[in-house]
Amino acid sequence: MTDKKTFNELGLSPKILTAINKKGFEEPTAIQVMTIPLMLQDNTNIIAQAQTGTGKTAAFGLPLIEMIKASIKTVQALILVPTRELAIQVAEEINSLKGSKNLKIIPIYGGQSIVQQLSRLRKGVHIVVGTPGRIIDHLKRKTLKLKKIEHLIIDEADELLNMGFIEDMEKIMEHTNPDKRTLLFSATIPAKIKSLARKYMDGYELLTVKKKELVTNLTEQIYFEVKASDKFEALSRIIDIKDNFYGLVFCRTKNDADSVVTQLTDRGYDAEAIHGDFSQLQRERTLNKFKKQKINILVATDVAARGIDVNNLTHVINYSIPHDPESYVHRIGRTGRAGNQGTAITFITPNEYRKMMFIQRFAKTDIKKSNVPKIKDIINAKKKKIYDDLTAILEDEKKIEDKYYNFADKLIQDNNLTEILPALLKYCFKEELNPDAYGKIKEIGAKGKQLDQKGKARLFIALGKKDKISARKLVELIMGKVSIKPRQISDIQVMNRFSFITVPFEKAEKIVISFKEKGQRPLISHAKKDKNR
Repeated sequence: MTDKKTFNELGLSPKILTAINKKGFEEPTAIQVMTIPLMLQDNTNIIAQAQTGTGKTAAFGLPLIEMIKASIKTVQALILVPTRELAIQVAEEINSLKGSKNLKIIPIYGGQSIVQQLSRLRKGVHIVVGTPGRIIDHLKRKTLKLKKIEHLIIDEADELLNMGFIEDMEKIMEHTNPDKRTLLFSATIPAKIKSLARKYMDGYELLTVKKKELVTNLTEQIYFEVKASDKFEALSRIIDIKDNFYGLVFCRTKNDADSVVTQLTDRGYDAEAIHGDFSQLQRERTLNKFKKQKINILVATDVAARGIDVNNLTHVINYSIPHDPESYVHRIGRTGRAGNQGTAITFITPNEYRKMMFIQRFAKTDIKKSNVPKIKDIINAKKKKIYDDLTAILEDEKKIEDKYYNFADKLIQDNNLTEILPALLKYCFKEELNPDAYGKIKEIGAKGKQLDQKGKARLFIALGKKDKISARKLVELIMGKVSIKPRQISDIQVMNRFSFITVPFEKAEKIVISFKEKGQRPLISHAKKDKNR
């Protein structure tokens, strides 16, 4: 087991550590361990190779919060992102980490009222998170001044390049303070990014998160797409449909773990939590109860689950999607031990689909989409369990003591025989077989971030008119790689530098994988929900 650093060791102030603890984060990710001390120590430019979902926002956001001067009401940091969704997400994340520090962080993107943006900029802003097109709009209007910024962050740089924003990025960089520090985060480092770095970054340090690949073959892996508000209901159904459920439930933060355990115990399940706030004695006591199956559900965070060695788990459930592929591999590796079969289930919200697909590709495994068990199937499973248990008792008459026969005789004498058994079943299993005990879960599979209402996916293609591409040529190109009919490729849009197509969902991933070349930027990728700049 390798030594892990804590947030306390990264050079962050007590106020920021308090904000981190309040959010429930326990342990920094690899990219955070690499980036945070470096940003705090000197003015080195940085290129960080890290995938989406590895904690990049906090990696650059926490040092920014430390270094920004709240008393100076001017833009001190610009964060460039490819889409409006990411702009909102990054701004919200940094706002949630600033604690009591009086910083103004706003997202600026196309589609939002520019009048509203102007009003907020006039009041004074410290950090702007924006998409290239709208940032350029403000530069042209002279409503955004970047000559005094101290930090420029380019997030998902390869995605910005794929979407044809290279010229816009260069134009923005020309308007910035030449003495600023530049940090560039990218999943891949193609030649264009290196060229951009040579031109606009006076030297840099390259940070790379190491990759690991290992998934047990004895683990069935599936994922459910559900709303965040429906996760607990989905968890309850999974527990109930499995006879003798015995599993680990992973949450991202200790606050989430405590909340899930509270809900489980309120509903009558035998569950306990372990996380970073537990003493070693508490942890050992809880783990001992779990290993002896005095409790059958253990809710844990990654840091607290380290060292758990249980061979006969039926399930590992990712209540929160892991922050990186390595965490996914480590979590699900706890099933399928000692030759036992196990099931790994991951809950994802619609906007986490891309992250799930990345984990699948990284781990080189097959994670199948499935549906949350239906209420009627759970009730039927419970009925079967009751039937099997009663049959086992009937087959061994010695298991039935005389006192029950005497009681049964009295019931038969005083009541109608055909009504006694249903009445007993109701008396014993009324709550267990009550379908109203379960809440409704809304079907969102066909309305998720990547899908339209007909179960199709929108794909982005890094080719356009400048590459002498037409709609017909695009169709021929795809048909040459993947078995697909022309009529299955619809809503084709060929722009100057890129294109879009819509295909059946089941074909989308095959197309993306077929056009992926090792070490090269993806020619075809899943379109983000909105490509407006």
